[in-house]
Amino acid sequence: MAEKRDYYEVLGVEKNADADTIKKAYRKAAIKYHPDKNPGDKDAEEKFKEAAEAYEVLSDPQKKQRYDQFGHAGVGGAAGGHGMSMEDIFSQFGDIFGGVGFDFGDFFGGGRGSRAQRVRRGTDLRVKVRLTLEEIATGIEKKIKVRKLVDCQACNDTGSEDRSAGETCPTCKGTGRTVRAQRGIFGMMQVQEECPTCHGEGKIIKNKCPKCNGEGVIRDEEIISINIPAGVMGGMQLTVQNKGNAAPRGGVPGDLLVLIEEEPHKDFVRDNNDLIYNLLLDMPTAILGGQVQIPTLTGDVKITIAPGTQPGKVLRMRGKGLPAIDQFGRNYGTGDLLINVGVYIPEKLSKDEKKMIEQLQNSPNIVPGSADKKNFFKNLFG
Repeated sequence: MAEKRDYYEVLGVEKNADADTIKKAYRKAAIKYHPDKNPGDKDAEEKFKEAAEAYEVLSDPQKKQRYDQFGHAGVGGAAGGHGMSMEDIFSQFGDIFGGVGFDFGDFFGGGRGSRAQRVRRGTDLRVKVRLTLEEIATGIEKKIKVRKLVDCQACNDTGSEDRSAGETCPTCKGTGRTVRAQRGIFGMMQVQEECPTCHGEGKIIKNKCPKCNGEGVIRDEEIISINIPAGVMGGMQLTVQNKGNAAPRGGVPGDLLVLIEEEPHKDFVRDNNDLIYNLLLDMPTAILGGQVQIPTLTGDVKITIAPGTQPGKVLRMRGKGLPAIDQFGRNYGTGDLLINVGVYIPEKLSKDEKKMIEQLQNSPNIVPGSADKKNFFKNLFG
């Protein structure tokens, strides 16, 4: 499978392009690669869909923000264009090509009047998924139960009791549009509007399905599998295409938007792709050195503490952090485990313990000199 191109590259715009520039770039690309202008050209059709996919993301402020931060991974790897039919694209983006009164098909002489029919889109659903750091480290498939609008099986999502597609609307003759004359500054002009009888669908339902009341959808529960890649972060939002609410009468389903939340970990604090662990040493180990056991996401390991290890020292275990992903969702390495060293100073001592410490109090190696003090605070505070 070919690697997905950067959406800004697809539309030929800079990352800081404003909404108007993005819209104009999409219109230019869509006209260039429109199937009516390139009949039988599969490459042009793919580029037409690719441009629609890019525009769907970059024209939506929330999707654009997720894409800028996380790349294709932040919008589920695809916003919809390559997974959408041509009808879906014309339905969602037909207004780009001139607005009211302008028929994209007529512009190219293709006679796509039927594509003026309205195809409804289901609403998006938002859910929160809490992950442990262990799950984030490996990636995981989560199954969640969602209450949502689903296709009515009684009428096969048609909304009609006899499962038919409905009758052609007598008002608009199936086009989904009506035309009226309107006086403007340049004289009389014709304006297309959504048909008030069929609401742009071109069909009317006479015998409504009693289960869904003619809507073609009912509310039910569905178990949805979500593949969450390794390295995601709290606050990141993933998009699962077509898993939102079903649309009335066979329209385009909405998306499922998955907000990632991180569960607090008993041992680690996350810093981007690094993990931080606070290690509290006893005085003898800090002075004499030795081995201590510390946790990692894959199990406990032993590390060696050098003699004379000072509080505030940071030890680094490379590759023991979390996977790092770029804006396109590709892994480019793994973070580190940073070990912050502290030294425990006991507050209570027995008589014998206190006597031993007092014996060391005036030892030249125990009392810090001026150079020791300078180096200690330099290392501690940089």
